[in-house]
Amino acid sequence: MVEVNVLGLLYCTHAALPIMREQGGGHVVNLSSVAGRVARLGNAVYALTKWGVGGFSEALRQEALNSNIRVTLIEPGFTDTELQGHNEQPAVRDAIDQMRSDIGQVMHAEDIANAILYAVSQPEHVNVNEVLIRPTGQRN
Repeated sequence: MVEVNVLGLLYCTHAALPIMREQGGGHVVNLSSVAGRVARLGNAVYALTKWGVGGFSEALRQEALNSNIRVTLIEPGFTDTELQGHNEQPAVRDAIDQMRSDIGQVMHAEDIANAILYAVSQPEHVNVNEVLIRPTGQRN
């Protein structure tokens, strides 16, 4: 999880920034999670990685100001993905099932794609720094 969510992000950004600077600008969109703002029982390492994505994104935004590179952090709430099926801990699986039941209609990939499209389609002088997006029925 740390390798993908933190180091993968770091390495990809490190590779993309010189290209963006050379072309005169660009837009970095980093995906975090509500878990980057709210920690829960059973997701300590996941929360660690997502809080790190938030901190990295804000620092990168400040560092890239003079390069015409915008940075947006997308923080989705409960979204129907294959991720939920990867956890094998019964307590976590039960919590996921309960959360899905409590929320009702969860979000889908298209909902997150629309949020990203909104952020990247703003005029060049506008940088949408963060988008926290949750299903209407999600408490936290």
